[in-house]
Amino acid sequence: MKNRREFLKQSSGLFGLAALHVSKAPKARLSFSTLGCPSWDFSQVVQRAAEYKYSGIEIRGIKGDLDLPANPLFSPTTISSTRRRVRDAGLKIVNLGSSANMHFLDPKKRQSNMDEAKKYIELASRLSCPFIRVFPNDLPKDQPEKETVNAIIQSLIDLGDFATSSGVKVLLESHGKIIKSDMLLHIMQETNHAHVGLVWDFFNMWSITKEPPAQVYALLKKYILHTHIKDAIVSDAGEKYTLIGEGNAPLSEALHALKAGGYSGYYSFEWEKLWHPEIQEPEIAIPHFSKKISTYWQ
Repeated sequence: MKNRREFLKQSSGLFGLAALHVSKAPKARLSFSTLGCPSWDFSQVVQRAAEYKYSGIEIRGIKGDLDLPANPLFSPTTISSTRRRVRDAGLKIVNLGSSANMHFLDPKKRQSNMDEAKKYIELASRLSCPFIRVFPNDLPKDQPEKETVNAIIQSLIDLGDFATSSGVKVLLESHGKIIKSDMLLHIMQETNHAHVGLVWDFFNMWSITKEPPAQVYALLKKYILHTHIKDAIVSDAGEKYTLIGEGNAPLSEALHALKAGGYSGYYSFEWEKLWHPEIQEPEIAIPHFSKKISTYWQ
């Protein structure tokens, strides 16, 4: 009996230490894209991000205005107060979502998109924001695919060079027609720039290619610095976005791959309310995400 009591006492102590260790494990860092709340002004974005237990904000637009460099919130006279408002709420601006596309061969279109991306890099630097997002985005039928891919690579190299002294990194999102893992890997390997990486939207890839997220992550993890997380019911009729946990996307597989692989960036909820006004309101979807996502690792 004495040995049994001693064993139980020692075991309970070990379990207690294990529980203490788990309780002190770092929580996943959460952000959400303002794409999901196009009716909110910036004060509402900041207030609700703090209220809903987020630590980061990904700015895609404010009240539907997608031209962030021209937004009065970020003018030379107001940007300091905007930064202070975010900081005082215990938040961080973690990514700026540009609309810049890297796939154009036409010199004027390419220059226009490069100019936009550079404005976002400059704005991100002033906001102490680590990333901007750019799109690949298309493989136009009137352009040879190899030339399009090479144009994307060269554009990323040029933007990476431009961003080097700013402290900002340029992230290519898995998006549009550039969603196959082998093509994304080729682009990243050929770009090979310290200031260039990936935004991994596993759903954008899986919904088309059906590549297992764990397999994709293992291939691309070196380059993944930010994520977009969403769920949907995918069927022959198309895609219907749902609250996380209510769709049939392999969300659990993607989240476990990230966690097991040591990913330490933000898990950013991308609720596409601006493009799909019929889906749930942000007051429902955004707090649901922050409450639900932690259950995937319990």
